[in-house]
Amino acid sequence: MGESHIGRRRRLAALVAERDADALLVTRLVNVRYLTGLDSSNAALLVPSEGPAVLATDGRYARMAAEVCPGLQVVVDRQAAAALAALAEGTGARRLGFEAHDLTVERHEELKARADVTFTDLGRPVEDLRRVKDDEEIALLREACAITCRAFDDVLPEIRAGVTERAVAIALERRMVDLGAEGPAFASIVASGPNGAIPHHHPGGRELQPGDLVTLDFGALYGGYHADMTRTVAIGEPAQWQREVYDLVREAQRAAVEAAVPGAETKAVDAAARDVITAAGYGEAFTHGLGHGVGLEIHEAPLMGYDRTGRLVDRVPITAEPGVYLAGRGGVRVEDTLVVRADGPELLTTTTRDLLVL
Repeated sequence: MGESHIGRRRRLAALVAERDADALLVTRLVNVRYLTGLDSSNAALLVPSEGPAVLATDGRYARMAAEVCPGLQVVVDRQAAAALAALAEGTGARRLGFEAHDLTVERHEELKARADVTFTDLGRPVEDLRRVKDDEEIALLREACAITCRAFDDVLPEIRAGVTERAVAIALERRMVDLGAEGPAFASIVASGPNGAIPHHHPGGRELQPGDLVTLDFGALYGGYHADMTRTVAIGEPAQWQREVYDLVREAQRAAVEAAVPGAETKAVDAAARDVITAAGYGEAFTHGLGHGVGLEIHEAPLMGYDRTGRLVDRVPITAEPGVYLAGRGGVRVEDTLVVRADGPELLTTTTRDLLVL
C-alpha cells in the first residue's frame, strides 16, 4: 500500500496548509500506521505543509520502517515525537500542529521544552481523512468480515446446551485465527440467557441452557482492519416473546441499513431503528447508539446515536447494531458491518439475519 500511503500524506499536507500551520506532528500510533504502514509501539510522523514527511521511531523498528516505508526519511530516536519537534524547528517551522486528543499535558510540556515553536491544535485532520476508505481498505475490511462469517458458520455446531459462554468465545476466536485472521478485532461477547440483557457482557462459566437466547458479538482482525458482527441465536424452540423481540430488532436493523445513504444525518439513521423499537414499547430497552465507524480501530468516526451530529458520505464503513435488553430475561442484538454507497449499502457481513434455532 506504499502508493496509498503517499497519497494520504499528500492529502494531509494540504489540510495542514489549509489550517495555516507549517507542519503537523502526528503522534497517535494508529494515525502513523495509516499514513506510513508502520505498525509499532513507538513512532511519530512529521508532515509539513510543503516538502517530504519524516518518520521517527526507535531502534527496535528501524529496519521494519526502512522496509515498510521505502523512500521515507527515518529518524531513529527513542523520543520520537520530541526529536521531530526539534527537527521541525530546525527546518524553520513556526506553527506546529499537534494531536491534542492524543498528547498528555506532560508530553505536551516536554515537546515545548524541546522546540521553540508555537504548538497549535489543528483538530483531527488524520481522522477526518480516515473516515472515508479507499479500495484497498475496503478490500481488507471485506476479508475481515468474510473470515468472521465463516468462523460463525463453522462454530455453530458447537453452540449448544451445556457449553459455557467462555468456550464458545474461545472457539470463535480460534476459528477466526485458523481462517487467516491476525486475531480477534476485540474481546468477543457471548451472552446467554439473562446475561443477554448486558450489552457488553464478558463471557464466563455459565452453561448455555434450553430456552436461552444467546448473543454473540465478535469480529476478525485482518491486515489491521476490524470486522464487527452480532448474531442472536436460540437454544431450543424460542418462546413467543423471544420471537417477537427478535423480529422487532431485526426490523429495526433493516430500517437503519436502508437509511444509511450518502447525505443522511447520523442521528436520522439512528432514529430509523430507534423509532421502530420505541413504537413497539421497548424504547427504554435500547440503551446505546446505533453503531459506529470501523477501520484501523474498532470504534471510529462517525458515531451513530440520537445525540450525534454529522452526515454520512460515500465509502464510509459503519455498523448498524440495534438491540433490546430486558433485565432478568435476556436480550437481542443484530449487527452488521456495511459500507455506505451511492447506489445502496454494501453489506460486508452476510450471515443470515433470520433467527437460528439450535
